Amino acid sequence: MNTLSAILWNPDIEIFSIFGISIRYYSVLFVTGLSLAYWVIYKLYQDQKIPYEKFDSLFVYCLLGIVIGARLGHCLFYEPGYWLSHPVEMLLPVKITDSGIKWTGYQGLASHGGTIGLMLALWIYSRRVKLKFLTVLDNIAIATPLAGCFIRLGNLMNGEIVGTVTHVPWAFIFPHEDMQPRHPAQLYEAIAYLLIFIIGLRLYKKYKTTLYPGFYFGYCLTTIFTFRFLVEFIKASQEAFEDSMMLNMGQWLSIPFILLGAHFMYHSFKPVK
Repeated sequence: MNTLSAILWNPDIEIFSIFGISIRYYSVLFVTGLSLAYWVIYKLYQDQKIPYEKFDSLFVYCLLGIVIGARLGHCLFYEPGYWLSHPVEMLLPVKITDSGIKWTGYQGLASHGGTIGLMLALWIYSRRVKLKFLTVLDNIAIATPLAGCFIRLGNLMNGEIVGTVTHVPWAFIFPHEDMQPRHPAQLYEAIAYLLIFIIGLRLYKKYKTTLYPGFYFGYCLTTIFTFRFLVEFIKASQEAFEDSMMLNMGQWLSIPFILLGAHFMYHSFKPVK
């Protein structure tokens, strides 16, 4: 294939550095996505007449649940042997070398782990502020795909989670990977998550009084992880051990979330009287 028809993608991943700490596009996009999702949830709380004092601490629970869950998920799902023998690097965004401690940021976050961490954090939050757990999950679920869109854009800026080699005219070349044209799988996911968010928000506005709690939580899990399952077929393996698997780790981890989401969607429809 003539690689001149592909898009050469090699941006500087760092925006600037201050006091030796690198500020990267991924970090900015990650925080931007969470902030926009937080704003959407705030509007949902207002619409549902939920007092502001119950909303005030939500961001902290979400941030800690997502980051801790995503980090532990990546380490334990994909490289448990290395990370369990380097627990400091697993928990802190640093790498210990012979020359000292180097700030690296969290290089490796797994969406499946982030989902589990978020759900646990929200369970604790709902008990603390005395809100129904499914109501909290629904509100978070409506906004979550928007955050996911920005996180995948951050992955694109990092040139990570690349797709397989392809002949499509919109292929990207990631020079740090190789000079082969590849599917921009990160961009596919970002676009899909944005569409899932828009559709979910429209469904909420139209059916917010006609569905039992749990629908939007189920919708979010089912749509996101179904797409995640499918897009994995055109993603390069993240770890060598996945090459010999019928389905890769991301696909196996997606199946329980798809089934859980379908369960909640099925049971959220009110019977016709």
